[in-house]
Amino acid sequence: MMDGLRVPIVAAPMAGGVSTPELVVAVGAAGGLGFLATGYLSPDRVKSQIDRVRSLSRCRFGVNLFVPGEPAVADLTAYRALVAEQGRPLGASPGEPRWEDDDYHAKLALLLDDPVPVVSFTFGLPSAQDVRRLQQAGSRVVGTVTTPAEAAAAESVGVDALCLQGIEAGGHRAVFTDDGHTEAGGPAHPLLDLIRLVRGQSALPLIAAGGLTDGRDLAAALAAGAQAGQFGTALLRTPEAGTRPAHRLALTQRRKTALTRAFTGRPARGLVNEMMLALTDQAPAAYPEVHHLTAPVRAAAGAAEDPERMSAWAGLGADTTSDRPAAELVTAWDAEAR
Repeated sequence: MMDGLRVPIVAAPMAGGVSTPELVVAVGAAGGLGFLATGYLSPDRVKSQIDRVRSLSRCRFGVNLFVPGEPAVADLTAYRALVAEQGRPLGASPGEPRWEDDDYHAKLALLLDDPVPVVSFTFGLPSAQDVRRLQQAGSRVVGTVTTPAEAAAAESVGVDALCLQGIEAGGHRAVFTDDGHTEAGGPAHPLLDLIRLVRGQSALPLIAAGGLTDGRDLAAALAAGAQAGQFGTALLRTPEAGTRPAHRLALTQRRKTALTRAFTGRPARGLVNEMMLALTDQAPAAYPEVHHLTAPVRAAAGAAEDPERMSAWAGLGADTTSDRPAAELVTAWDAEAR
C-alpha cells in the first residue's frame, strides 16, 4: 500500500475546500501521499480536481468518499430555532434540513471509469463487490475505522489498508454508526492504543491518524505498528491549503478543541467557539440534516471572517500549527521521525 512513497506521510482528506489539488501535489512532491476530499462536492467538481492534480504532477494521490448513512428520525424544530439565534447577528437564516447521499454512487462510478491510485472511505464501508471493482480498475482501497470491530469489518470486505482514527483527530469522527448519546459517537480509543489493538488482529498496512503534529508523533505511531502517519490539522495553515481566513486566525489563538454535533449532527472535533458552546448540549444526532440546517450560518460566518459561528475543525495539537509550505513540513517531519 505504501510502496512507492519516499516518506511515510499521508495528507488527510479534509472536506469543505481545505484539501486543494495544490496541497495534494505539494505533499506528493515531498514524497508523501496527498488526498482529495470529495465530501460536499458535485461529481463534476471532483473530476475537475482530479484533472487539476494530474495537470500539476505525476505523483500518486488518493480520493476520499463519504459513505452515506440512514436518514435521521430526530425532530429538528427546536434545534432550528437555536440555529436561527446564532445566525441573527450575521443576517443569516437556517437552511432546510435534508438527507442526501452526497452523490456517493455517481462519485464511485467516476472513480471506476477514471481510476486513481488510492480510494479511501469514511463513515462506513463500500460493498465487497465495489472494493473488488476498484481494485480491478487499479486502485488500492483504504477503510477509515475507529475501533477494532470496524477494522475487522473493513478487512472482511477486502480493503488493502486501514486508516486508524484516534480520538485525538480533528474533523468528523469516522464512526460507522453514531450511537447518538456519547460524546464521540462510540468507543473512543487514543491513537496509539488503537494501533496496538488493531495490529494484534490484522496484518494489513495501517495509516495512523489523530493528533500527529511533528516527527516525534510520527515516530511513535510507526513504533506502535503503523506504516504511515496521516497529518491533517498540522497542514491547515500551509499556503497550499484552502483553509478560510477566520479558521486560520482561530488556529493562532491557542483555543481548546472539543467534540460536538452542533454543526453537522455527527461528532466532530473542532476549535471551541461561541456557537459550539451554545449548541453542543442540544445538538441531535442527525447527519447530514443538521449540516444543511447550519450551512448558511457557517457560510455567512466564513464570509464575515467571524470565527465564533463556523465549524473550525482541528485536532489535538492545533496550537502547534505552522504557516510553512506543506512540502517543507513533510520533509522536516520525516527527518525528525528518522
